[in-house]
Amino acid sequence: MPKKQYQVYVIELSKRVFTESAKFRNANPQFNGVLQCLYVGMTSKTPRERFKQHKTGYRNKKGHKLSSNIVEKYGMYLRPSLYNHIAPMSTRSEAIKMEEKLALELRRQRYAVWFN
Repeated sequence: MPKKQYQVYVIELSKRVFTESAKFRNANPQFNGVLQCLYVGMTSKTPRERFKQHKTGYRNKKGHKLSSNIVEKYGMYLRPSLYNHIAPMSTRSEAIKMEEKLALELRRQRYAVWFN
């Protein structure tokens, strides 16, 4: 059985998220409106499968919602050019750290970014 691998991914969000969500706005005081609004996540699925789960409000077998409300409402498409350079990771903890690292790096570049 192949070993599970984790990937980080980036989804572009509609800029409406910045005007409509105080939570998002407060997390991104550096944003000047020039670049895009983004969501950074990590998954053991393919980024395409995970994006589809977000957009459909996916719930697991126990009924727990596994999708982000921000992506479900404002997600537009994947941005592979922002994450394809990152190799898959073998542990969930590595992927969580990489998710945060990528999100903070994108914020430093003046993107507005949401991550968990």
